[in-house]
Amino acid sequence: MYDVNLIRKDFPVLEKVIYLDNGATTQTPKPAVDAMLDFYYNYTANYGRGAHHLSIAATNAYEDARDSVASFLNAPSEKMILTKNTTDSINMVANGFGFESGDHIITSVVEHHSNIVPWLRQKEKGVSVSVVDIDSEGMIDPKNIEAEITEQTKLVAVSHISNVFGSVQDIKTIIQIAHKSNVPVLIDGAQSAGHTPVDLKELDCDYFAAAGHKGLLGPQGTGVLYLKNPETIKPTSLGGGTTSDADRTCFVTKEPPESFEAGTPNLPGVIGLGASVEYLKKIGVANVEKHEVALAKEAAKRLSEIDGVSIYGPKERAGLVAFNVKDLEPHTVAMRLDKYDNICVRSGFHCAMPSQKFLGIKGSSRASFALYNTPDEVDALIEGVKRIAKES
Repeated sequence: MYDVNLIRKDFPVLEKVIYLDNGATTQTPKPAVDAMLDFYYNYTANYGRGAHHLSIAATNAYEDARDSVASFLNAPSEKMILTKNTTDSINMVANGFGFESGDHIITSVVEHHSNIVPWLRQKEKGVSVSVVDIDSEGMIDPKNIEAEITEQTKLVAVSHISNVFGSVQDIKTIIQIAHKSNVPVLIDGAQSAGHTPVDLKELDCDYFAAAGHKGLLGPQGTGVLYLKNPETIKPTSLGGGTTSDADRTCFVTKEPPESFEAGTPNLPGVIGLGASVEYLKKIGVANVEKHEVALAKEAAKRLSEIDGVSIYGPKERAGLVAFNVKDLEPHTVAMRLDKYDNICVRSGFHCAMPSQKFLGIKGSSRASFALYNTPDEVDALIEGVKRIAKES
């Protein structure tokens, strides 16, 4: 394991607040911020747009970051597209796949809006969408996916870890089932990349989308999209950086990944992401997972023991727990924790309305943990919720 008190020094804001909203965005460590500052102070230039030494340095740093992320997820660099966030990555697949009338997509009710709304929009083209149910703990039964597969099914899209339940789906089995029918699979890894070991070669999914600013500890405005077979997706944006030849009548696009990254990229953000991934590598994701899961399990157990508190999700959960306190609005709970306990938690639907409507609730509060959170912070959360429950 690692010394949590030592690494907390790399996240200065933790001296001022108890931050338990890591499912939305994590804090970025000093080494990543330093890497971005180094870009701004010493070699700001555009990517691949010049022969001068600053441009070369910027381009090399950008590609080094791509290599770091690809290595971290065990994937070839040329198949790792750098995007804005998970939502951007999923939409690139949704809009570049070329769905046609009569095609069929399978997803689930536990998904974040980013992994259900882009598929529902395909219905405008005459595509049918099956949204499979979950159990009361937020788990997808792979057999329910299998039952929905038809000859018209073109894609299965499911999340690795639910941002509401903390449920870890059996994505290996889902992928195997889909591949038996030659159906590709997209995995929404927004809550898994950086929180649990992800080996894309072993997983064998066709598309994997993740954010840089969550478990990977990178800056906001960064994300990744893995394409096992890049030729299955057409670039959704064209222009600067994507074209190898053009005249007034036609153009030729470059090879992936450049063909998918039109315009000036978020160079400082990607460089920061590369540095944050290297930071994670030194700590070890397996160590991070063990730490976060232990905190969430303890928090869930103790929250469930408070009179009037309801929690959601399985006993064996990832590093988050959603809960409600009596009949209080989730935002009220979050605001009281913030005002009186200096604790930041998420509140509302968490961009996952279908799953919470499935539970019959109008949102929830959510504590989500990262590698830098501590047992003392769990204690503070429990005491804060106890006080709110007692006063209500």
